[in-house]
Amino acid sequence: MNSAHTPARGIRPLILARWLWLVAAIIVCVVAVGGITRLTESGLSITEWKPVTGVLPPLSEQQWHAEFEAYKQIPQYTQVNGPAGMTLEEYKFIYFWEWFHRFLVRTGLGLAFVVPLAWFWLRGSIPAGFKPRLLGLLGLGLLQAVVGWWMVKSGLSGDADVKVSHFRLATHLLLALFTLTYTTWTALDMHALARGEKPARLTGFGIFALAALFLQLFLGALVAGLRAGHVANDWPLMMGRFWPDGIDWSQGVIHAVLNDPFLVHFLHRWWAWGVVAILVILARRIRKSLRPASIAIHSAFGLQIILGIATVMTGVELWLAVLHQTVGALVVMATAWGAHGLGRQR
Repeated sequence: MNSAHTPARGIRPLILARWLWLVAAIIVCVVAVGGITRLTESGLSITEWKPVTGVLPPLSEQQWHAEFEAYKQIPQYTQVNGPAGMTLEEYKFIYFWEWFHRFLVRTGLGLAFVVPLAWFWLRGSIPAGFKPRLLGLLGLGLLQAVVGWWMVKSGLSGDADVKVSHFRLATHLLLALFTLTYTTWTALDMHALARGEKPARLTGFGIFALAALFLQLFLGALVAGLRAGHVANDWPLMMGRFWPDGIDWSQGVIHAVLNDPFLVHFLHRWWAWGVVAILVILARRIRKSLRPASIAIHSAFGLQIILGIATVMTGVELWLAVLHQTVGALVVMATAWGAHGLGRQR
């Protein structure tokens, strides 16, 4: 053990690492429930942001009717669910998933992160140099809450679409996954500190691998926001062709890349294989020094590819689509682990 990096007395980095793994697990759960919320079209069911009083759902029939009346004023109800004859019981179903998603963030991440952070801080248990990082994680959590409401607002105004902005949805999801990456990296550095090692540094290839993965995640978020998963249910072809018909180029290439569901779906399908190649290289570079991370990377992206294909071929079956989004979060963690291992080698 290198005495220069031995934790000071009273500093117990392994305990902090385990706490951060718990936080990371909650983030994965939040991402999974967020997927259910999106797929059940539940995200606009709560039309106000009440950070404190919103912890409790409606507790009386009068409160339920008041919430339902507020929902009836937005485009999703007036254009889609209202004409379809939505009942109060059906509204309660979509309300539950949006409420539960917010509840996990408020109580799960709030209590699981803020309270222990204050405890460790007051006891002087946080290692030198890690306080700014943990404050950064706290800031990311607060920003995520603001971005979540900013996303929801895009679907509430009278002249809005019946769904939220796919760009805001992508921002919301990517911020959550960036926070997960940061949490994973910090937990791994705590483990390194417990072994008397320096924190890892990002290498050029580690940055490249994470950037390639996040581009794929961005495309996946656009697929989700545009409902582009429904445009084709065959694989590897799309509607019987390699290059799909129906792409709208009328407003230019950039607009099509970011807004056309056929093209976004196509790009998400095929950039996945570029990411796989990059992750294979990452896994091979660490296979001798950090074999468990190498296995985790291969296992995560292999399962993700299978789930992606199955999701398409089943016409976006809900449980498969939720698993696809959840395993995407695990791919992020595995890639961060691999990039961290590469940084330790350096």
